[in-house]
Order: sequence, then C-alpha cells, then structure tokens
Amino acid sequence: MADSERVVSAVRKFLSRHRKDETVELDTSLFADGIGLDSLETAELSVLLEDELGRDPFSEGADVESVADIVEFYDEGKSPA
Repeated sequence: MADSERVVSAVRKFLSRHRKDETVELDTSLFADGIGLDSLETAELSVLLEDELGRDPFSEGADVESVADIVEFYDEGKSPA
C-alpha cells in the first residue's frame, strides 16, 4: 500500500519535468481548474505512477480528479501490498 507522501512525491516528480513552481497538495486538482494536465500529460503521469507504485488509477478506470483521488486509489488496496 502506498502512503500519501509517496503519491504526492510521484506527482511532484512528474511536475518537475514539465512545469516549475507548482504547489501540490492533496486537494490539488489535476485538470482545468488546477494543474491543467492535458491528455498526453495524464498518460505520462499514468506511466510514472505505474513505475513508482506498481499500478495506476487511470488504467484501472478510477475516477481521478485530484491528488487526493490518487491517494484514495492506493489506500483502497487496489495497489499491491
């Protein structure tokens, strides 16, 4: 199971490659009203989460809108222990 800090760290790692000075908190929205990820960036984040945490919520069909949604995905046990 992944803790919230690992998830937030993975998102920050992704953003450090694409953007500068983005603040990432649990309530940070990933799309239009927040970070503003487009479809390509979402796919790249999906790959990073897969690499870092073993699975990713996007390919599992989870309803993901924020960093907290990603944390919840892993906390619900959908990720390998």
